[in-house]
Amino acid sequence: MLDYIYPLIRAGLFRLDPEVAHHLSLSALRLGERAGLLKLACSDAGVGTPVDLLGLRFSNRIGLAAGMDKDGDTIDGLGRLGFGSIEIGTFTPRAQAGNPKPRLFRLIEQEAIINRMGFNNGGIAAGVANARRARTFRGVLGFNIGKNKDTPNEEAAADYLECLRQAYPVADYIAVNLSSPNTPGLRDLQGPETCARLLETLQREQTRLAGEHGKRVPLLFKVAPDLDDGHIRDLSAVFLAGGLDGLIATNTTLDRDLVASHPHAAEAGGLSGRPEFAKSTAVLQAFASHLGGRIPIIGVGGISSLEDAQAKLRAGASLVQVYTAFIYQGPRLIRQLARGLA
Repeated sequence: MLDYIYPLIRAGLFRLDPEVAHHLSLSALRLGERAGLLKLACSDAGVGTPVDLLGLRFSNRIGLAAGMDKDGDTIDGLGRLGFGSIEIGTFTPRAQAGNPKPRLFRLIEQEAIINRMGFNNGGIAAGVANARRARTFRGVLGFNIGKNKDTPNEEAAADYLECLRQAYPVADYIAVNLSSPNTPGLRDLQGPETCARLLETLQREQTRLAGEHGKRVPLLFKVAPDLDDGHIRDLSAVFLAGGLDGLIATNTTLDRDLVASHPHAAEAGGLSGRPEFAKSTAVLQAFASHLGGRIPIIGVGGISSLEDAQAKLRAGASLVQVYTAFIYQGPRLIRQLARGLA
């Protein structure tokens, strides 16, 4: 039923400021879930074939990428739409407002978005509390973590450690965000030596936490699509040597050649959606080649059709995530992908 009315919903939402529409959509999902309406409207959701990866069972190969549910307060509503996994965040140790508005722009003709949100969130403690309140979602829950904007890179490990410790009891996996273009200097943490030190520090704490909580929560790193071949080779060597559990490829891109003719092309921030697909998939494939199947990869970036999702799997991904195309196409896309990849 939701498939039939979503075009009307989208038409109304797209008349609003993008960030206002975003918050209104999440509020509607929360209300619909509490009222039992989503259960009725999405009775055919949750299809697909289970996949075992990272020591976890995913009910299907389709996940929601980080950035949609930044505070983890809409897990049940989003989960009702059929996602096999949901990644919430990015969370920082302390709450922060993010970058000045406006900071979210639609590129409708290209089915794309430019955002410079800047890790706006209520902080990791609030995110954990929200996740504990989720009741109906039975899929895999990931926490995406980052550093506060005013934390210098030399002290970034402390921010990631704080988020890791707080998220660990409730997370099914934890994604370390090194690649958002909207926190100044964050991508410098992708330098091979810096990345190796951070991975070692986090894995040491991961081992301690596994003993404390009696479970091992996989650690994944999320990388940018704007990496050259040499950088990909060096990072792959770091991940293999360090025994990284998994990789998420990729975040949003700074490349504006992909949308050069659009009026919003000059806006600062990360570009996501259909124009990013080829670039993101090429980076995924390069990582897969260097990693040789020894580290599983979640493919994200520009997926807007079943053919795109299949191409991510052929390039080396085991699972895929969507975000921007979900906004443009609605819940129908989730079921199409889950069934098509079954």
